[in-house]
Amino acid sequence: MRRFIIAALILSLIFVVGAQAPAMAQDGGKDLSLYTKYPAQVTEPGKTVSFPLTLKTETKDQIVTLDMKELPDGWKVTFRGSGRIIKSAYVTTDNDITVDLKLEPPADVAAGDYQFVVEAKGQGTTATLPLSLTVEEKLPPKLTFTTDLPTLKGTPTSTFRFNTTLKNEGDEDLDVNLIADAPAGFTVNFKLSGKDITSLPVEANSSKRISVEAKAFGVIPAGSYPLKVLAQGGDVQAQLDLTIEVAGQPELKVSGPDGRLSGEAYAGKESPIKVVVINNGTAAAHNVELSATSPSGWKVDFDPKTIDEIPVGKQVEVTANVRPGDKAIAGDYIVTVRAKPAEGASKSADFRITVRTSTLWGVIGIALIAIAVAVVALAVVRFGRR
Repeated sequence: MRRFIIAALILSLIFVVGAQAPAMAQDGGKDLSLYTKYPAQVTEPGKTVSFPLTLKTETKDQIVTLDMKELPDGWKVTFRGSGRIIKSAYVTTDNDITVDLKLEPPADVAAGDYQFVVEAKGQGTTATLPLSLTVEEKLPPKLTFTTDLPTLKGTPTSTFRFNTTLKNEGDEDLDVNLIADAPAGFTVNFKLSGKDITSLPVEANSSKRISVEAKAFGVIPAGSYPLKVLAQGGDVQAQLDLTIEVAGQPELKVSGPDGRLSGEAYAGKESPIKVVVINNGTAAAHNVELSATSPSGWKVDFDPKTIDEIPVGKQVEVTANVRPGDKAIAGDYIVTVRAKPAEGASKSADFRITVRTSTLWGVIGIALIAIAVAVVALAVVRFGRR
């Protein structure tokens, strides 16, 4: 009884080990392996597909014949080794053999999944390898040109920078040219990663971030300006419509009546100097503040100090009350007058102020001179008799 139990355990162990061993095509101890790294691939209509196959034997050198066990209708098969068409290969135990399997679809192949089985026959041994090929319709060339902000607002001196995305939605790489239909008075540049470009390559199913920069030159009136940019790649193109909104901006000029930038003043006394502020911009100037830079010891006040509004093309005259220092010496001095609107840049002009001495000091000077002459004359008369 004990012998029977031991024999049963040994048979059970042999069965379990045999069930877990890998299945291999064998004949009299001779084995053959056939495999590829990528047994399932995706292709497009009309394109030949290559599968690199590897043949391997572990026990005996042998000649292996290659053929297709399963092949869809209309497909052509070619086995190549070392660049030549072959039907069989000599496989040794110390050297695996690589064979290229070429599958050429029929001209009218439809999109779908296709199954293939490769068969390798050796000396009493056969190995098979199932392959799968998915044919997908090739996407035609297509470009899209988009932006999140198609309208930008700014002043005539602003740089209008549109951030755009150019996408190639086809299955072919494209060399794309960029063209701008800019409004009169504007220059347009295309930038990629900070560099100016006029064309760029866009790979299949990829996109590029492009900056479209528009800047006005010269005087541009306020208004809305359309900007069209075009991307052309081969026979396809994409257009992006953009809009530039230019807001009006005041442009001030400081001058004097009839363009004169000069005046006269007396030391220690307040003298009125006329100043003209002109608006040559495209929008009214509001809350224009007037200020001045003058020599040390001087004082300059404006009447009025703030101009509520200067319409486009108009001018306003103000008075600058200039008071030179009490000890100012006669001569020419520079006083800089500035006008700063609430919504624009300040402008300035230099006025030449000629300081003159008071007439009272002139009379006093003449009197002193007369007295001095009289004293000298008396002295001459008196001492001359001696």
